[in-house]
Amino acid sequence: MLHIVLHEPEIPANTGNISRTCAATGCVLHLIRPLGFSTDDKQLKRAGLDYWHLLDVRYYDSIDELWARHPEGRFFYLSTKGKRWYTDVSYQPWDFLVFGKESRGLPDDILQRHAEETFRIPIRAQARSLNLSNAVAIVVFEALRQLGFPGLV
Repeated sequence: MLHIVLHEPEIPANTGNISRTCAATGCVLHLIRPLGFSTDDKQLKRAGLDYWHLLDVRYYDSIDELWARHPEGRFFYLSTKGKRWYTDVSYQPWDFLVFGKESRGLPDDILQRHAEETFRIPIRAQARSLNLSNAVAIVVFEALRQLGFPGLV
């Protein structure tokens, strides 16, 4: 199962949509605080629909805590600042796919420390970025495609 990490997400509807994607695909969702919303937020719950019972969600106070709790993990960081495309990765089960907050993406210090593991989704030069929930879905389904869609029908 893949691990989806949201670093300080800000918009409840995006996190709700990503929660639904994780629930439907069996991915584990990791949320790094601070969150820009309450987990009781109506928009969050509405976007996730009635899939919450299928979701494995875990919370952390920092990315350092995530790394410490998963020292065996392979981490890939998604950013418009990545030099290579997300399709250049040979995904493995248990990989961690890390996405930043909607307004600023991942912090520069994380991107600099992990430049070789930072990838991007190609978009037009005139566009700033994709919606976070769309970006997560694109990368998750590429990873699952490479893995043969394990456990999915």
